[in-house]
Formats: sequence, C-alpha cells, structure tokens
Amino acid sequence: QTLSLSNCPEDELGVGYEFLIKKFADDSGHTAAEFYTNRTVVHLMTEMLEPKPSESIYDPTCGSAGMLLSVVAHLKRQNKEWRNLHLYGQERNLLTSAIGRMNLFLHGIEDFRIVRGDTLAHPAFVEGDRLMQFDVVLANPPYSIKQWDRDAWAADPWGRNIYGTPPQGRADYAFWQHIIKSMKAKTGRCAILFPHGVLFRNEELAMREKLVAHDVVECVLGLGPNLFYNSPMEACVVICRMNKPKARRNKVIFINAVNEVTRERAQSFLTDDHIQRIVAAYQAFGDEDGFARVVSNDEIREKGSNLSIPLYVRADNGNGNGNVSLETISLKQAIANWQESSMALRESMNGLFEIVEQQTDHFSDTTKS
Repeated sequence: QTLSLSNCPEDELGVGYEFLIKKFADDSGHTAAEFYTNRTVVHLMTEMLEPKPSESIYDPTCGSAGMLLSVVAHLKRQNKEWRNLHLYGQERNLLTSAIGRMNLFLHGIEDFRIVRGDTLAHPAFVEGDRLMQFDVVLANPPYSIKQWDRDAWAADPWGRNIYGTPPQGRADYAFWQHIIKSMKAKTGRCAILFPHGVLFRNEELAMREKLVAHDVVECVLGLGPNLFYNSPMEACVVICRMNKPKARRNKVIFINAVNEVTRERAQSFLTDDHIQRIVAAYQAFGDEDGFARVVSNDEIREKGSNLSIPLYVRADNGNGNGNVSLETISLKQAIANWQESSMALRESMNGLFEIVEQQTDHFSDTTKS
C-alpha cells in the first residue's frame, strides 16, 4: 500500500510529519524555537486571538509553520470553514522554510505563502512602499538575537521604527515593532511569545514608554517553567490589539499563570483546564485574586512603564497573599537594603569570630596548664 493522500488522511499524515519535525529538533540539538514551539502554548495563543474564517494569518518567523496550522486546527475544532484562510509566513532558514511548506501541504492547505528570507532585513510581504497588513499575527521570534542590521533599522524604509531603534544585542523590539506595523487597523491583533526581559529591561525603556502610550497592549501573560524543549526558562505571551473595545482602552490585563502547568514524563505542557482558565480570565477582563488584574496605563506609567507581571499580580502561593501590588523598589532603596543586611551580616560574623577566638584562647590556656 502506498503512503499517499488517498490511503492516508491528510491530517494523520500532517500530524505524523509534525512528530518527525519535533524528533528531528530534539535529536539534532537545534533550539526548539527554530523548529517547534510547545503545541499547547501555541493552542493557548490561538484560542486567545479567536481567529475567524477567511481571515489573513501571518507568522513573521514561522519555522515549520506550526502556528499557522494551529489556526486551521482551531477552526476545525469549532466546525467552522477553514479552507478560506489566507496563511502567510516568512522564515530565514532554508531547510526550515521548506519543512514549513511541506507541513502545510501535507495538512491539505492550499492558500498559503511561505517565503524564505530575513524578516527584519528584507520583509517579504509588502504592498507598494508599506508592509502588508493582516488580521491575525502569531509569532515566537528568536530571542535577543545580536546579529542584525541595527543601522538599517534606524532609517527603516518601511517605517517600522515607530518606537525607536533597539540595542544591537537584543532585536526583540525590532520584531515587536514589525508585528505592530503588520496588523490591520480595525481587526489586527497579535500574540507574541517573548522572554520576560522585554517587559522590564532598562535599555528598552524609551521604546516601552511609547508602546504603552500607543495603547495597543491588551494582555501580558506569564507562563510557567519548562514549557520549552531543553530549556527551563519561563516565557510570557503579549497580546496586542490595534482597535481595542472601548471598555478595554487605556488598560492592560496582567495574568500570572506561572502555576498553570503540568509536568509528566519530563515534559511540561498546558492541559485543556489550564488553557480554559487563562482564556476565561482574558475574556472576562477583570480582577481575580492571585491570578489576574486589570491595570490602567496611568498606573503602568507611574511604575516607570514597567510591564513586569509581579509588579501588578503575584501568583497565589496558597497563603492568601496573591494579587498584592508591589511597589517598585528604587535603586537607592535596594542599595540601602543591601548595605543594611551586609552590615548585620558583618556584625554577626564579627561576633562569631570573637566567640571562636575566645574559645581558641581558652583551649590554648588549658593545654598550656
């Protein structure tokens, strides 16, 4: 029997192919971000954005196209039309972009464009002198890359430097600004998987201030540890929406889902219950002790445009201390605290040395006598 689409349903063939991609990523020591983002995290991101039939979906760093396929799977689960989706992706790595095209083909997708190329240096999807814009953007950009053309970005011909030029050592805000410029004004929304550093690093403060002022950030979600292959790090998902509903304007919901993770056989993942709880909190857009809190842009500005999740909501550790708003500790205060504790330590160490010295002298005297 031949392994053809007539003998093997496209979904099964596609799922099998995705499994092989994951094995290849694991066995060859490649980073998970290059080939495969934890499927349960992608599922969560897709659920939060609620993609609709006939919408355009874009992933600027699409890897093996798993995020684009998650939108297809989402509509299939809801028994909605998925064949009229328009899927677009760009991927820098030649092999990975070929894997992405094959992945979509084996899932029976026909209307897609996967282009090989560097999204920051040469965006593939443009209309005249501006970037194409999409209804939905899903992305897991490579974290904090250092080899990119910062000088070209400072005078970007596509006008993507809306908030400024990121530092050479971290291109995260270049991808973020590219994504914001790639969203439609009325329907555009995105979910980006980022390292937590983008929320608070000082070197990106000026850009973050403009981002907060733009009022496009709708949700900042913190995930638990070990959700990425071969990495214990915690990541965050940032949801941006170009045209927020009136009730959500000048507000951001912070969700601390660090405890919403299950670990089995050395792999961590989100269960359906975890996903439902997070999506429900996001949709309700209200406060939930130890889990979620809606914060005004004014309060964020008061905290120095810092988007770090524990500043606004701490995960409940079971002692009822969740959702305590933490004040930003100034550098001066932090140094004072450190000096105070250092002094206390030094005093106690001196006291200890004195006791040891006395004991040594006493021991020495008794041995002499």
